[in-house]
Amino acid sequence: MNRVTIQEAKLLDQVDYLAFLGFYPEKIRGQEYWYRSPLREVHTPSFKVDRAKGVWYDHGIGQGGTIIDFGKAYFHCNVREFLDRLTPYLSFHRPELPMQVSAPSAVQSSTSQAGEKKGIVVLSAGPLESPQLSRYLAERKIPLSIAAAYCQEVRFELSGRRFFAIGFKNDLGGFELRNAHFKGSSAPKASTFLDQGCHELAVFEGFFNFLSFLTLGQYRSLPTCNFLVLNSLAYFRKNRSIMDQHAGVTLYLDRDAAGLQCTSQALKFGPQFRDGSHFYVGNNDLNEWLIQNFPRLKQDQSILPQVGKVLRDVQHLPPDISQSKKGKRM
Repeated sequence: MNRVTIQEAKLLDQVDYLAFLGFYPEKIRGQEYWYRSPLREVHTPSFKVDRAKGVWYDHGIGQGGTIIDFGKAYFHCNVREFLDRLTPYLSFHRPELPMQVSAPSAVQSSTSQAGEKKGIVVLSAGPLESPQLSRYLAERKIPLSIAAAYCQEVRFELSGRRFFAIGFKNDLGGFELRNAHFKGSSAPKASTFLDQGCHELAVFEGFFNFLSFLTLGQYRSLPTCNFLVLNSLAYFRKNRSIMDQHAGVTLYLDRDAAGLQCTSQALKFGPQFRDGSHFYVGNNDLNEWLIQNFPRLKQDQSILPQVGKVLRDVQHLPPDISQSKKGKRM
Protein backbone atom coordinates (compact mmCIF):
# COMPACT_ATOMS: atom_id res chain seq x y z
CA MET A 1 0.00 0.00 0.00
CA ASN A 2 1.31 3.44 -0.94
CA ARG A 3 1.79 5.96 1.82
CA VAL A 4 -1.33 8.03 2.45
CA THR A 5 -1.03 11.70 1.52
CA ILE A 6 -1.47 14.56 3.98
CA GLN A 7 -4.73 15.53 2.30
CA GLU A 8 -6.04 11.96 2.54
CA ALA A 9 -4.97 11.66 6.16
CA LYS A 10 -6.89 14.79 7.14
CA LEU A 11 -10.08 13.18 5.82
CA LEU A 12 -9.78 10.19 8.17
CA ASP A 13 -12.26 9.83 11.03
CA GLN A 14 -10.37 10.79 14.20
CA VAL A 15 -12.86 9.04 16.47
CA ASP A 16 -12.37 5.78 14.59
CA TYR A 17 -8.60 6.23 14.59
CA LEU A 18 -8.50 6.85 18.36
CA ALA A 19 -10.53 3.66 18.84
CA PHE A 20 -7.98 1.87 16.68
CA LEU A 21 -5.28 3.05 19.13
CA GLY A 22 -7.37 1.95 22.12
CA PHE A 23 -8.88 5.26 23.26
CA TYR A 24 -12.62 5.69 23.69
CA PRO A 25 -14.79 8.71 24.54
CA GLU A 26 -15.95 9.32 28.11
CA LYS A 27 -18.90 11.36 26.87
CA ILE A 28 -20.47 12.39 23.57
CA ARG A 29 -22.28 15.64 22.91
CA GLY A 30 -23.55 15.75 19.37
CA GLN A 31 -20.43 15.69 17.20
CA GLU A 32 -18.11 16.43 20.14
CA TYR A 33 -16.33 13.41 21.63
CA TRP A 34 -14.57 13.89 24.96
CA TYR A 35 -11.64 11.71 26.05
CA ARG A 36 -9.09 11.44 28.77
CA SER A 37 -6.14 12.86 26.91
CA PRO A 38 -4.00 10.27 25.09
CA LEU A 39 -1.13 12.76 25.28
CA ARG A 40 -0.79 12.96 29.06
CA GLU A 41 -1.94 11.41 32.32
CA VAL A 42 -5.32 12.79 33.36
CA HIS A 43 -8.39 11.60 35.26
CA THR A 44 -11.03 13.76 33.58
CA PRO A 45 -12.06 14.07 29.91
CA SER A 46 -10.36 17.24 28.66
CA PHE A 47 -9.46 16.10 25.15
CA LYS A 48 -12.16 16.95 22.60
CA VAL A 49 -12.60 15.72 19.05
CA ASP A 50 -15.01 17.61 16.81
CA ARG A 51 -15.95 14.77 14.52
CA ALA A 52 -17.73 16.99 12.01
CA LYS A 53 -14.78 19.37 11.60
CA GLY A 54 -12.10 16.69 11.88
CA VAL A 55 -10.08 18.48 14.55
CA TRP A 56 -9.08 17.89 18.16
CA TYR A 57 -8.18 20.12 21.10
CA ASP A 58 -6.51 19.24 24.41
CA HIS A 59 -7.70 21.80 26.97
CA GLY A 60 -5.02 20.77 29.46
CA ILE A 61 -2.10 21.80 27.26
CA GLY A 62 -3.87 24.28 25.00
CA GLN A 63 -2.97 22.44 21.82
CA GLY A 64 -4.98 20.95 19.00
CA GLY A 65 -5.24 20.51 15.25
CA THR A 66 -5.77 17.85 12.64
CA ILE A 67 -5.06 14.13 12.83
CA ILE A 68 -1.57 14.97 11.52
CA ASP A 69 -0.91 17.20 14.52
CA PHE A 70 -2.22 14.50 16.85
CA GLY A 71 -0.07 11.80 15.27
CA LYS A 72 3.08 13.91 15.58
CA ALA A 73 2.36 14.60 19.26
CA TYR A 74 1.28 11.05 20.14
CA PHE A 75 4.08 9.17 18.37
CA HIS A 76 6.72 11.92 18.81
CA CYS A 77 7.54 11.78 15.12
CA ASN A 78 7.53 13.96 12.03
CA VAL A 79 4.82 14.10 9.36
CA ARG A 80 6.46 11.55 7.08
CA GLU A 81 6.88 9.05 9.91
CA PHE A 82 3.27 9.46 10.99
CA LEU A 83 2.00 8.89 7.46
CA ASP A 84 3.97 5.65 7.46
CA ARG A 85 2.34 4.73 10.79
CA LEU A 86 -1.10 5.15 9.21
CA THR A 87 -0.46 2.17 6.94
CA PRO A 88 -1.51 -0.44 9.57
CA TYR A 89 -4.70 1.51 10.26
CA LEU A 90 -5.58 1.68 6.57
CA SER A 91 -4.60 -1.96 6.10
CA PHE A 92 -7.12 -2.89 8.75
CA HIS A 93 -9.87 -1.76 6.40
CA ARG A 94 -8.64 -3.87 3.51
CA PRO A 95 -10.62 -7.07 2.73
CA GLU A 96 -7.64 -9.45 2.74
CA LEU A 97 -6.85 -9.00 6.45
CA PRO A 98 -10.02 -10.27 8.24
CA MET A 99 -10.09 -13.80 9.60
CA GLN A 100 -12.88 -15.93 11.01
CA VAL A 101 -12.86 -16.59 14.75
CA SER A 102 -15.23 -18.14 17.23
CA ALA A 103 -18.03 -16.29 18.95
CA PRO A 104 -17.01 -13.74 21.61
CA SER A 105 -15.96 -15.18 24.96
CA ALA A 106 -14.92 -11.86 26.47
CA VAL A 107 -15.61 -8.28 25.51
CA GLN A 108 -13.61 -5.13 26.18
CA SER A 109 -14.98 -2.25 24.22
CA SER A 110 -16.57 1.17 24.23
CA THR A 111 -20.31 1.40 23.70
CA SER A 112 -22.10 4.30 22.08
CA GLN A 113 -25.29 5.87 23.40
CA ALA A 114 -27.24 3.70 20.96
CA GLY A 115 -25.67 0.54 22.39
CA GLU A 116 -23.46 -0.12 19.37
CA LYS A 117 -20.03 -1.53 20.22
CA LYS A 118 -17.16 0.70 19.14
CA GLY A 119 -13.44 0.16 18.91
CA ILE A 120 -11.64 -3.09 19.66
CA VAL A 121 -13.72 -5.99 20.99
CA VAL A 122 -11.65 -8.83 22.44
CA LEU A 123 -13.11 -12.16 21.40
CA SER A 124 -10.67 -14.62 22.96
CA ALA A 125 -7.18 -14.94 24.38
CA GLY A 126 -5.09 -18.09 24.49
CA PRO A 127 -1.67 -19.60 23.78
CA LEU A 128 0.46 -18.26 20.95
CA GLU A 129 -0.13 -20.72 18.11
CA SER A 130 -0.33 -18.76 14.87
CA PRO A 131 2.58 -19.32 12.46
CA GLN A 132 2.18 -15.70 11.31
CA LEU A 133 2.74 -14.41 14.83
CA SER A 134 5.69 -16.75 15.31
CA ARG A 135 7.27 -15.33 12.16
CA TYR A 136 6.64 -11.81 13.41
CA LEU A 137 8.35 -12.63 16.72
CA ALA A 138 11.26 -14.09 14.79
CA GLU A 139 11.55 -10.86 12.81
CA ARG A 140 11.76 -8.97 16.10
CA LYS A 141 14.33 -11.56 17.37
CA ILE A 142 12.12 -12.64 20.29
CA PRO A 143 12.07 -16.39 21.03
CA LEU A 144 8.59 -17.89 21.04
CA SER A 145 9.29 -19.48 24.42
CA ILE A 146 9.90 -16.08 26.02
CA ALA A 147 6.91 -14.40 24.36
CA ALA A 148 4.64 -17.30 25.28
CA ALA A 149 5.46 -16.85 28.96
CA TYR A 150 4.16 -13.27 28.99
CA CYS A 151 1.90 -12.87 25.96
CA GLN A 152 -1.21 -14.43 24.47
CA GLU A 153 -2.72 -14.81 21.06
CA VAL A 154 -5.65 -12.41 21.11
CA ARG A 155 -8.47 -12.52 18.59
CA PHE A 156 -10.56 -9.41 18.34
CA GLU A 157 -13.03 -7.49 16.26
CA LEU A 158 -12.63 -3.98 14.88
CA SER A 159 -14.98 -2.16 12.53
CA GLY A 160 -16.96 -5.33 11.91
CA ARG A 161 -13.91 -7.43 10.96
CA ARG A 162 -11.96 -9.99 12.95
CA PHE A 163 -8.22 -10.18 13.48
CA PHE A 164 -5.53 -11.70 15.67
CA ALA A 165 -2.41 -10.30 17.31
CA ILE A 166 0.14 -10.82 20.06
CA GLY A 167 -1.49 -9.54 23.23
CA PHE A 168 0.37 -8.27 26.29
CA LYS A 169 -2.01 -7.89 29.22
CA ASN A 170 -1.99 -4.82 31.45
CA ASP A 171 -2.90 -4.58 35.13
CA LEU A 172 -6.52 -3.64 34.38
CA GLY A 173 -7.16 -6.50 31.97
CA GLY A 174 -6.70 -4.67 28.67
CA PHE A 175 -4.23 -5.77 26.00
CA GLU A 176 -1.46 -4.15 24.03
CA LEU A 177 -1.92 -5.68 20.57
CA ARG A 178 0.79 -6.13 17.95
CA ASN A 179 1.23 -7.99 14.71
CA ALA A 180 3.14 -7.26 11.53
CA HIS A 181 0.42 -4.88 10.33
CA PHE A 182 -1.10 -3.46 13.49
CA LYS A 183 -0.32 -1.60 16.70
CA GLY A 184 -3.16 -0.82 19.08
CA SER A 185 -4.74 -1.42 22.48
CA SER A 186 -7.96 -2.77 23.91
CA ALA A 187 -9.68 -1.03 26.78
CA PRO A 188 -8.97 -0.46 29.57
CA LYS A 189 -5.46 0.81 28.84
CA ALA A 190 -2.93 0.73 31.67
CA SER A 191 0.63 -0.25 32.53
CA THR A 192 1.89 -3.71 33.53
CA PHE A 193 3.81 -4.37 36.75
CA LEU A 194 5.56 -7.73 37.23
CA ASP A 195 6.59 -8.23 40.84
CA GLN A 196 9.36 -10.77 41.44
CA GLY A 197 10.00 -9.66 45.01
CA CYS A 198 13.14 -7.72 44.14
CA HIS A 199 14.44 -4.35 45.34
CA GLU A 200 15.46 -3.30 41.83
CA LEU A 201 13.05 -2.20 39.09
CA ALA A 202 13.54 -2.08 35.31
CA VAL A 203 11.15 0.23 33.45
CA PHE A 204 10.30 -0.20 29.77
CA GLU A 205 8.18 1.91 27.45
CA GLY A 206 6.77 -0.99 25.45
CA PHE A 207 6.51 -4.74 25.92
CA PHE A 208 8.79 -5.64 22.98
CA ASN A 209 11.64 -3.87 24.77
CA PHE A 210 10.79 -5.87 27.91
CA LEU A 211 10.86 -9.10 25.88
CA SER A 212 14.17 -7.98 24.34
CA PHE A 213 15.67 -7.60 27.81
CA LEU A 214 14.57 -11.13 28.68
CA THR A 215 15.94 -12.37 25.36
CA LEU A 216 19.38 -10.99 26.24
CA GLY A 217 19.09 -12.95 29.45
CA GLN A 218 19.18 -16.24 27.58
CA TYR A 219 22.62 -15.33 26.24
CA ARG A 220 23.99 -13.89 29.45
CA SER A 221 22.83 -13.79 33.06
CA LEU A 222 21.30 -10.35 33.54
CA PRO A 223 20.24 -8.50 36.70
CA THR A 224 17.24 -9.95 38.51
CA CYS A 225 14.62 -7.31 39.13
CA ASN A 226 10.97 -6.39 39.05
CA PHE A 227 9.58 -5.12 35.76
CA LEU A 228 7.31 -2.21 34.89
CA VAL A 229 6.08 -1.92 31.30
CA LEU A 230 4.45 1.47 30.87
CA ASN A 231 2.67 0.66 27.59
CA SER A 232 2.72 4.44 27.08
CA LEU A 233 4.86 7.26 28.41
CA ALA A 234 1.61 8.85 29.58
CA TYR A 235 1.63 6.34 32.47
CA PHE A 236 5.09 7.20 33.76
CA ARG A 237 4.08 9.61 36.52
CA LYS A 238 1.08 7.49 37.42
CA ASN A 239 3.49 4.72 38.39
CA ARG A 240 5.79 6.92 40.46
CA SER A 241 4.55 5.29 43.69
CA ILE A 242 5.68 1.86 42.43
CA MET A 243 9.06 3.23 41.43
CA ASP A 244 9.55 4.92 44.80
CA GLN A 245 9.16 1.56 46.57
CA HIS A 246 12.35 0.26 44.96
CA ALA A 247 15.94 0.91 45.96
CA GLY A 248 16.96 1.30 42.33
CA VAL A 249 15.05 2.13 39.15
CA THR A 250 16.69 1.66 35.76
CA LEU A 251 14.92 3.26 32.80
CA TYR A 252 15.10 1.55 29.42
CA LEU A 253 12.97 4.10 27.57
CA ASP A 254 13.08 4.94 23.88
CA ARG A 255 15.86 7.26 22.77
CA ASP A 256 13.51 9.61 20.93
CA ALA A 257 12.78 13.16 22.08
CA ALA A 258 9.94 12.16 24.41
CA GLY A 259 11.77 9.19 25.93
CA LEU A 260 14.97 11.13 26.53
CA GLN A 261 13.05 14.01 28.06
CA CYS A 262 11.18 11.66 30.39
CA THR A 263 14.43 9.98 31.41
CA SER A 264 16.10 13.35 32.04
CA GLN A 265 13.23 14.43 34.29
CA ALA A 266 13.25 11.13 36.19
CA LEU A 267 16.97 11.37 36.94
CA LYS A 268 16.17 14.49 38.94
CA PHE A 269 13.85 12.51 41.23
CA GLY A 270 16.77 10.98 43.10
CA PRO A 271 19.97 8.92 42.82
CA GLN A 272 18.01 5.66 42.67
CA PHE A 273 16.91 6.54 39.11
CA ARG A 274 19.35 5.50 36.39
CA ASP A 275 19.45 5.76 32.62
CA GLY A 276 19.83 2.34 31.00
CA SER A 277 19.26 3.59 27.49
CA HIS A 278 22.92 4.49 26.91
CA PHE A 279 23.41 0.74 26.34
CA TYR A 280 21.65 1.13 22.97
CA VAL A 281 22.87 4.58 21.93
CA GLY A 282 22.48 4.88 18.18
CA ASN A 283 19.24 2.90 18.23
CA ASN A 284 15.73 4.06 19.00
CA ASP A 285 15.09 1.33 21.56
CA LEU A 286 16.35 -1.93 23.00
CA ASN A 287 14.50 -4.10 20.49
CA GLU A 288 16.06 -2.22 17.59
CA TRP A 289 19.48 -2.82 19.16
CA LEU A 290 18.67 -6.52 19.54
CA ILE A 291 17.61 -6.84 15.90
CA GLN A 292 20.77 -5.14 14.65
CA ASN A 293 23.11 -7.08 16.93
CA PHE A 294 21.39 -10.47 16.82
CA PRO A 295 23.87 -11.96 14.29
CA ARG A 296 26.75 -11.00 16.59
CA LEU A 297 25.01 -12.47 19.62
CA LYS A 298 24.55 -15.74 17.76
CA GLN A 299 28.02 -15.93 16.21
CA ASP A 300 30.44 -13.94 18.38
CA GLN A 301 30.37 -15.26 21.93
CA SER A 302 32.88 -12.60 23.00
CA ILE A 303 30.14 -9.98 22.99
CA LEU A 304 28.11 -11.81 25.62
CA PRO A 305 30.23 -10.90 28.68
CA GLN A 306 30.19 -7.30 27.45
CA VAL A 307 26.39 -7.28 27.28
CA GLY A 308 26.04 -8.63 30.78
CA LYS A 309 28.67 -6.30 32.20
CA VAL A 310 27.18 -3.20 30.60
CA LEU A 311 23.69 -3.95 31.88
CA ARG A 312 25.00 -4.75 35.35
CA ASP A 313 27.07 -1.57 35.39
CA VAL A 314 23.99 0.38 34.36
CA GLN A 315 22.16 -0.83 37.43
CA HIS A 316 25.26 -0.72 39.65
CA LEU A 317 24.71 -4.34 40.63
CA PRO A 318 27.27 -6.88 41.84
CA PRO A 319 27.71 -10.07 39.82
CA ASP A 320 26.00 -12.24 42.44
CA ILE A 321 22.72 -10.34 42.75
CA SER A 322 19.79 -12.75 43.02
CA GLN A 323 16.18 -12.91 44.08
CA SER A 324 17.30 -13.55 47.63
CA LYS A 325 17.61 -9.77 47.92
CA LYS A 326 13.99 -8.88 48.47
CA GLY A 327 12.45 -5.48 48.20
CA LYS A 328 9.08 -4.16 49.24
CA ARG A 329 6.17 -6.14 47.89
CA MET A 330 3.48 -4.17 46.10
